Amino acid sequence: MAEALISVLLEQLASIIQKQVEQEVTLVVGVEKEVAKLSHNFKAIQVVLEDAEERQVKELNVKYWLDSLKDVSYEMDDVLDEWSTEILKQQIQKQEAGNAGSTSTTKKVCFCIPAPLFCFGRQVVLRHDIAVKIKVLNERLALIASERQNYNFQYMKRGTEQIERQKSSSFIDKTFGRVDEKEVLVKKLLHESGQGGATCLVIPIIGMGGIGKTTLAQLVYNDEKVQAHFDNRIWVCVSDPFDEIKIAKAIIDGLKKKNSPASNELQILLQFIHESVKGMKFLLVLDDVWNQDYLKWEQLKLPLQNGAVGSRILVTTRKEEVARMVVGASTDMVNLEVLSEENCWELFYHIALADRKKNESKGLEFIGKEIVKKCKGLPLAAKALGGLMRCKKTRKEWEDVLNSKIWEVDEDEEQVFQPLLLSYYDLAPTIKRCLLYCVIFPKDYNIFKVELIEFWMSQNYLNSIGNKEKEAVGEMYFDNLVMRSFFQEFEKDNLGNIWGCKMHDVVHDFLRVVTIRE
Repeated sequence: MAEALISVLLEQLASIIQKQVEQEVTLVVGVEKEVAKLSHNFKAIQVVLEDAEERQVKELNVKYWLDSLKDVSYEMDDVLDEWSTEILKQQIQKQEAGNAGSTSTTKKVCFCIPAPLFCFGRQVVLRHDIAVKIKVLNERLALIASERQNYNFQYMKRGTEQIERQKSSSFIDKTFGRVDEKEVLVKKLLHESGQGGATCLVIPIIGMGGIGKTTLAQLVYNDEKVQAHFDNRIWVCVSDPFDEIKIAKAIIDGLKKKNSPASNELQILLQFIHESVKGMKFLLVLDDVWNQDYLKWEQLKLPLQNGAVGSRILVTTRKEEVARMVVGASTDMVNLEVLSEENCWELFYHIALADRKKNESKGLEFIGKEIVKKCKGLPLAAKALGGLMRCKKTRKEWEDVLNSKIWEVDEDEEQVFQPLLLSYYDLAPTIKRCLLYCVIFPKDYNIFKVELIEFWMSQNYLNSIGNKEKEAVGEMYFDNLVMRSFFQEFEKDNLGNIWGCKMHDVVHDFLRVVTIRE
């Protein structure tokens, strides 16, 4: 984050000085030396930031150093915004003065006598104020720059290679492992007996974020025997908060009945569901349920009990409390365990190495298997690391990832986020900033690529690169994040181009934690 912020500040400094020259605006006089010092200090710090941001995970003193740097950077950002705004104001005042002077001689006399005096006095105050602020911040920054010597940071310079565009391939929907779990779950779905006399059996899939609950649900949902067994199949992404009206409407859409109600009254919607499922053997998947309020769950469940015997509700959740709430005393739960190391390796290999020449991939397999051990069976981690290593060409690059300090963190939360941290720290500063912006979207939000790129542009996150316009740069950044598995559940046009996507819950949680820390 500090790396991205400093890159922006250096661009802003250059842009403001250029504006003063081009527009002949002398709002801040004699500040060129301070600006030169600022640029020098920022650049001196910038070359060690990659190492510093990685080491802050384990070294508290490095984190404090980075926090001090970010404090100064944010204050400098405010000062530069103030400076840029005042340049714009002065330009507008000049235009207004010119327009007023051309209307009449009387107006010209009335306007020109007081206005320059007022503007001049205000310019002097602002000129002094901004110059003093820059000088004070520069002194603090110089101290931070000198302190970097105390930490023996490694100097790193990020390459400027072109970002590879995401290509259409089969691995996006390909699964590895889960054969036994799928077989068990399919049997539960096809078995005709009810739960405690109920016609509709509820089966929860429980597991940590990123372990593959949704993937398993998709596997059985699309199984040929399951498709043939049920009259209707409905998929609803629930997420948090548990919105009964929204869920009821999604169920109604899945039922594909004519004359569905346009009402927002829950009772009307539930009554329609109750009548519509009568005599129907259905499969309803409620993906990603967090709600532990039994009353909310019960009023949604009761109308569904009017379905035919053999109907099923499949619930995926991270929380065992939710699973126990939806099934009561039943033992019909599927506790999803981590993937075997072999399946994790197959997933990782398919993404990171399958497209390489045999002799090239063979030379990296040993390091790759050591990296996969650190995934601890988490499919999302294997996928994220596969996306990361797909970009790494040399053995040294692979060894650097294997030996990264990030792996040394002990906290449970960090164990899940470690692979994402590696992918995150490997991003260019500008792409990091664009990724962190995505935390503003709620979980399970349908992100439209064009809209996201426009948001990035509105925040001034995108700058032209060579002959590429900002929109094209945004496309490159988006494709890079797709390749690193930060996005998923893609919507595509007829040509296979991605126009929409979602973000995995674990990725969203990870970005929220990074944003809070940084």
